[in-house]
Amino acid sequence: MEFSLSTRRNTASAKRFLVTTPRSTAHAGPPRVIDTDENPALAAAIAELKADGRCATSVRHRLVRYLTNRIEGGHGRLRRVLGPRCGFKTPVTAYRTLTGIEAMHAPREGQGRIFAYGHSNPDVVIVEKAFAHA
Repeated sequence: MEFSLSTRRNTASAKRFLVTTPRSTAHAGPPRVIDTDENPALAAAIAELKADGRCATSVRHRLVRYLTNRIEGGHGRLRRVLGPRCGFKTPVTAYRTLTGIEAMHAPREGQGRIFAYGHSNPDVVIVEKAFAHA
């Protein structure tokens, strides 16, 4: 599961996201199905990648309106943390803020064990990795 933060939601940004996603999920193999909302830019980007040969033609694209609601529902706690802010001024500040919030939330979900198997305190590893470039 991946997400992309971009200033526009068009075919070029969707294509850029879809090209970089397989690199981060190489351990799981190529996707069989891509679930997206009904944004036409995503469908166009997948069609272009299939035509270019950068995406397997066997990949099925499902336009499902409510399937991603469970994933997107996790943004509620993010909105509570951010408070009454209307948004971010630049993508850089959005990235840094969201990285910090997710890094602080990951230990509560038990994600430290995945990144630091056998480490005495895996939560420390997550926070160190997130804030290494801050």
